[in-house]
Amino acid sequence: MLIAFVVVLTTISWAQESSDKPAPDQGPPRSDSAQGSSSQDTIIDISPPPDDAKNHPKSKDAVADLEGADNPDTSGIQEFHPWNPLKATKDIEVGDFYFRRKNYKGALERYEDALYNKNGDAIAVSRLATCERKLGDNAAARKYYEQYLKILPEGPFAKEARTSLEKLTKEQ
Repeated sequence: MLIAFVVVLTTISWAQESSDKPAPDQGPPRSDSAQGSSSQDTIIDISPPPDDAKNHPKSKDAVADLEGADNPDTSGIQEFHPWNPLKATKDIEVGDFYFRRKNYKGALERYEDALYNKNGDAIAVSRLATCERKLGDNAAARKYYEQYLKILPEGPFAKEARTSLEKLTKEQ
């Protein structure tokens, strides 16, 4: 009986000790001020450095169209596309897969995605032009062939682009 009493007291003692300590996966108790986001307390200065206009004299002209200078509703807004050349390469590969299966609409969408992730990609532009031609949109095909020739006038698809532009001119 004495042994049972000692075991019960020991168990109660251990239970009290473990309830006083926070669980290891819960961490320390949080105060009321720590429950809000710390980013609300931090203001980040995103203004350009004082000598920026002197160091980059034509930068304002370069982003004027992005700021919406002619549209007062979008004044001050600057949106840029993401730069992800790896995703663009994958989009081109998938577009090629669709193109080989004569799914020109699917290929066109993937080539457009490639241009979204890597603006000015010559391969995507060239293949977009071919897809547009296959889908019967000659105006868009012409635009993309001309764009390709601006990017790579002597590139690997330049001859094909020039030939296709000549054909499009004859068809009109």
